Amino acid sequence: MMKTRMSDLLPTGITANKKTKELTVTWSDGHESTYPFSLLRHACPCAECRGGHDQMSDEPPREVFYMPIEDSPGTQLVNIERVGSYGITIEWADGHHYGIYNWHYLRALCPCSICREMMIYGQ
Repeated sequence: MMKTRMSDLLPTGITANKKTKELTVTWSDGHESTYPFSLLRHACPCAECRGGHDQMSDEPPREVFYMPIEDSPGTQLVNIERVGSYGITIEWADGHHYGIYNWHYLRALCPCSICREMMIYGQ
């Protein structure tokens, strides 16, 4: 049986629930990822949030998983837009809208215990 590479995974559905403040992505392998809006904002992949182009990475920084969940204009989702065939960008209530969450980065950001273990141990 051939193992699916994370880079081959594509979303089959994306929904944002502003009441629960969560984004849910269903993936082509059947996995469902639920992201608190606060996690998405803490992990914004733009150069400004990462501290410059030299700090950008294909993987989210590990510390974003341990940051407190906030409710502020910076974590209130206004809009999601698809970016080509490779990702999404999110507009936040504080006007920030620069990060492009490509599919690989978004899956690597999945906070569930299965995905966290895969990212940590490379399984």
